[in-house]
Amino acid sequence: MAVTLSAAAAERVRNFITGKGHGVGLRLGVKKTGCSGYAYVVNYAESVNTDDVVFEDHGVKVVVDQASLAYVDGTEVDFVKHGLNEAFKFRNPKARSECG
Repeated sequence: MAVTLSAAAAERVRNFITGKGHGVGLRLGVKKTGCSGYAYVVNYAESVNTDDVVFEDHGVKVVVDQASLAYVDGTEVDFVKHGLNEAFKFRNPKARSECG
């Protein structure tokens, strides 16, 4: 099982945590919603809970709760900028469809 970060995503998380002055990494999960059934939930991780699974890529921790792990396993998180817009993007081999 693994969740990976692109170099751009790792740099974004590292810069945010450095600027904020605290935090342990990126927290990734899913919630039921929308037309495809699930949506990604992304936050900066302030701590690691006992039931979390922690991956590390490019020196940055990715924290995933047990309930989300089966849905995000194999996902690569990227960070992209298009003009004034910037966002995390997900390459998930388990995703059957996307919406919006």
